[in-house]
Amino acid sequence: MLSERELAFIALHKDNYPRVYSYIQRRVNDRELAQELAADVFRVVWQKPQATGPVEIARLLTIARNLVGNAYRARDRQQALHEKLRLTGASPSNSSDEGSTVDDAMAALRDKDRDILQLAYWDGLTMAEIAGVLQCSESAAKVRLHRARAAFRKHLPAHSESITQKMGA
Repeated sequence: MLSERELAFIALHKDNYPRVYSYIQRRVNDRELAQELAADVFRVVWQKPQATGPVEIARLLTIARNLVGNAYRARDRQQALHEKLRLTGASPSNSSDEGSTVDDAMAALRDKDRDILQLAYWDGLTMAEIAGVLQCSESAAKVRLHRARAAFRKHLPAHSESITQKMGA
């Protein structure tokens, strides 16, 4: 028979795994790594239970954000190693893909702007949840989102009005 904590954790996982996975997958662009990191988010929650109330999506995405940052740092170290190996004679192959208009505009943004736009539009978080993930006030989150929208519009070609209309910007 499962304990109350185990049942609560199962419900938490069932309700939030798709959102956590989507959040991570867009940032790492690797299905297997995204699955591994999403599982790690729930491992962290299980190993470090929260003393005050139920776990909210903002906490899950904050953990996910930290794990993605760790994955980026590991990737950067590996790329530095590949570069060092390339300079000594080995040559790993690098390929670059061209993305869509939105992908290009998103890639041109600062990380902070990209993150808040993804939280708002891809993850569908409320302003309160975004503020929780970014660890700032709701009003600060609104200002950041406004500035990120403006930066995004600057990076879009002139013929992309439909994209900005969908954003409500």
